[in-house]
Amino acid sequence: MTDKTKRGQLSAQTRTIAAQTSASGSRPPSPDRRRFLTGTAAAGAAGLLGSGGALAGNPDNLPPNVPDWSRYLGVGVDANPYGMPVEFESHVVRRNVEWLTATTESSVNFTPIHEMDGFVTPNGLCFERHHGGMAVIAPEDYRLMINGLVDRPLIFTYQDLLRFPPESRFHFLECAANSGMEWRGAQLNGVQYTHGMIHCVYYTGVPLKTLLNEAGIKTSGKWILAEGADSSGMSRSIPLEKALDDCLVAYSQNGERLRAEQGYPVRLVVPGWEGNMWVKWLRRIEVGDKAWYHREETSKYTDLLPDGTARKFTWAMDAKSVITSPSPEKPVLGEGPQVIKGLAWSGHGKIKRVDVSTDGGINWQTAKLHAPVLSKSLTYFTLPWSWNGEEVLLQSRAIDETGYVQPEMAALQEARGVNSIYHNNSVQTWLVNANGAVDNVRLG
Repeated sequence: MTDKTKRGQLSAQTRTIAAQTSASGSRPPSPDRRRFLTGTAAAGAAGLLGSGGALAGNPDNLPPNVPDWSRYLGVGVDANPYGMPVEFESHVVRRNVEWLTATTESSVNFTPIHEMDGFVTPNGLCFERHHGGMAVIAPEDYRLMINGLVDRPLIFTYQDLLRFPPESRFHFLECAANSGMEWRGAQLNGVQYTHGMIHCVYYTGVPLKTLLNEAGIKTSGKWILAEGADSSGMSRSIPLEKALDDCLVAYSQNGERLRAEQGYPVRLVVPGWEGNMWVKWLRRIEVGDKAWYHREETSKYTDLLPDGTARKFTWAMDAKSVITSPSPEKPVLGEGPQVIKGLAWSGHGKIKRVDVSTDGGINWQTAKLHAPVLSKSLTYFTLPWSWNGEEVLLQSRAIDETGYVQPEMAALQEARGVNSIYHNNSVQTWLVNANGAVDNVRLG
């Protein structure tokens, strides 16, 4: 088959995919909804390029002229006691989907992962998920109680926790509903919205095992109940085995104290497991002999199967990846050399390999994994690529150290149906159009 024939078939395939997506059971975004989600992505491909493909700018500030910023003194060191991003990056923010919930007090906003270089999420960009709005707790008023099947019920102050030897680790936090609206078909035309309920930071705190050992666990203890201090009384049951393994009672992220929206003064870190178990504003840990019944967990955090039954104890987040550039927010700005960028992660350990396809999964190339590659952490990957101006279908698939391979959506739907919105770790497909704009599409 000639390259020309193959490209013609690929172009026809993408048109078929677009038709199937429109004809599927998923409701395509309305014009207003699409504008909200897409922003200026399409305009970016055409508007940012000047003559000859160069970025537009002020000619007076371009070489060999002396630019404006070199002619005058800048502001001093006291102008911004707490540093802020430069004004030219003010578009890099978390974003809410207004029609998603009736009120923002019980809603979510999304990390702009398409704007991230590397695997670390800045504190101000970590997505938020609240059940009753953000709690604001003064550190002197904070207490953490440990009770239940323990030898010595204890209450710790904030300062008590700071006196324990600290432990620090990088971990990703992913909401179980990340990519959840994509189960039935391509829905949201933006990687911030399809995959942005995730972040990865450097947590510092006290191992939960240390605090439980201080209290002394009775032999009948098998579970813990982690309870939050927000207005929703958010609580989750966690097996004692996990609690004693790698959980942290964290008070810092990325070298500074937690932000209020991330659980200040103290939150629970449950590495590799779904985000609803990472209880924020942690106020109480009760040890028991069985799991507690949670009305919300039963009604909401359930993986419903085609026969009406539900998967039980689906806490770990399976291997997953996504290309963040090109993406709907990051159009291709010109033909020639490019770099495909993305993120991969697994709740079962380290990422071993990421493969990238530019033809919808027909052929695959191995991407570069950028160090450090850490367990239960985001991993940054890249692949050099040259675009010839024709339609292509971009995909990535992650393989973790257990040998698990990120599945295609068709395989995931065959096993689990389309009635759930949780634990969608399927391969994501982006269609790069001939004008450089990028769309979310579904293969098959």
